[in-house]
Amino acid sequence: MFHLVQRCCFQIPLNLQKLTLHRQLQYRWNKTICCSPPSLSPQRILSRPSRFQLLSQASACVTKAQGFHCSLRCLKKKKPKEPEPEQPGLVRNDMKSLKDSPKPAIYLGLAGLIPFVSVPLIMAAQQTYYPELAFAQITYGASILSFLGGARWGFALPQNSPANPDWMNLGNSVVPPLIAWFAILFKDDLTQAAITVIIGLGIALHYDLAFLPTYPSWFKALRVVLTLVAVFSLVTTLVLTDVFPEKQLSISARK
Repeated sequence: MFHLVQRCCFQIPLNLQKLTLHRQLQYRWNKTICCSPPSLSPQRILSRPSRFQLLSQASACVTKAQGFHCSLRCLKKKKPKEPEPEQPGLVRNDMKSLKDSPKPAIYLGLAGLIPFVSVPLIMAAQQTYYPELAFAQITYGASILSFLGGARWGFALPQNSPANPDWMNLGNSVVPPLIAWFAILFKDDLTQAAITVIIGLGIALHYDLAFLPTYPSWFKALRVVLTLVAVFSLVTTLVLTDVFPEKQLSISARK
C-alpha cells in the first residue's frame, strides 16, 4: 500500500511537468512563427528544432529526473546498522552461575566464613572489644590470602590447565601471601593489620575476576560472595573498636 501511494504521489507531478513543458514548447513555437520578420527565410524557420525533437529532449530530461528520484528511494530503503547488544558486566554474568556451584564448594566456603563472622558477633553480644579475638580474625584472614595465592599456583601447574605457568600467573599468585605476611607484622596495630588484610582480599578478588579470568564462572561467583562477607566482618570489627570498651581476654580468663 505504501509503494502504491508513493508511486501515485511521484507520478502525478511528473505528468504535470510533462504537460506544462509541452504547452511551453507549443507556445514558443507559435510565437516564433507568428512573430518572425518577413525577411526571415522559410528555410531558416524550418531549420529550428522540430516539435518532435523538443519533446524527445524533454522526455529524456524527465527520465533522468525520474532515475535520480529512484536512486534516492533506493538509498532511503537501506536499513541502518543495528547497534550491537551490550554485553553484561563480568560480575553480573558470573553471579548467574552461582547456582551451578558444587555442593562441597558451597558448604566448605560458607563454613570458612565462621571465623570471620563469629568475632564481631561475640563482641556485639558481650558489648566488649577483645583485641585477642580481633588478632585471631586478622590472622585467619592472612591465612585465607595465602590459600588464594596457592590456589592460583596449583591451578596453573597441570598440563591441560587453561592458565599457563608463566610469570603472570605464578608471579601474581605470590602477591597475596606477601600481603598476608606484611599484615601479620602489624600485630601491635590491629587497625593497620585489618586494613592490610582487606586490601589483600580485594587484590586477590581482582586477580580472579578480571586480571586472570580463567577460573570457572561458579567459582568466581562464590569468590565474590565469600570475599564480601569476609571484608564486611573485618570492617565491623574495626567499627567496634570505637563503640565498645576494650578488655583483655587473657586477664578475664585468669580471674
